Amino acid sequence: MKPPLKKFALAVGISLIGTLLSGNAFAGCGDSTKSKLGASMLPQMWDGQSGSFLPISASSSDDRIVGMWHVTFTAEGNESGPPDGTPIDNSLVVWHSDHTEIMASSRPAQDGDICMGIWEKTGKSKYKLNHLAWFSNDTANAPSGIGNPTGPARLLEEVTLSADGKQYAGTFAVDAYDLAGNQIAHIVGTVAATRVTIDTKVSDLL
Repeated sequence: MKPPLKKFALAVGISLIGTLLSGNAFAGCGDSTKSKLGASMLPQMWDGQSGSFLPISASSSDDRIVGMWHVTFTAEGNESGPPDGTPIDNSLVVWHSDHTEIMASSRPAQDGDICMGIWEKTGKSKYKLNHLAWFSNDTANAPSGIGNPTGPARLLEEVTLSADGKQYAGTFAVDAYDLAGNQIAHIVGTVAATRVTIDTKVSDLL
């Protein structure tokens, strides 16, 4: 039999080792902001919209622009081409937290109604989007069918998110190319977006 004091010290040592091991294991999974040592000392971000402090992770890529949007594009400021006020597109757009974006356009499917982009934040509530519409087909001369193949287009947007995070607005420029990569059109205008929520109805989008 070991003296009571030695048995007590051994029990405390085993308990301490178990606690440390279980702490390390827990820190490797789940919410790292809750499990890692010193998580309570993570920097705080002031959320000016809600007037509160929110804990953030240094590696977080979430942003208030992330989400689903109803977006309209309207021609404005073109010296030649569509006059001011001409609707260019009416789309549903999703901005992802990994800085990619996808658009479902109201254009005919054979004309390339799904296209993708990549975005970055350029300032407080300001964003730039580089959006690429890949090869499609010409429907202008084949409204009831699929026309000849056409080249890609590049859409650039610079937008500002509203203070409440429910709208954004800005400008766009789209350049269209033929199959050989020659620019064949340039259109500029304004973009306006409203956030799509769980309560959004079809009538809200028309």
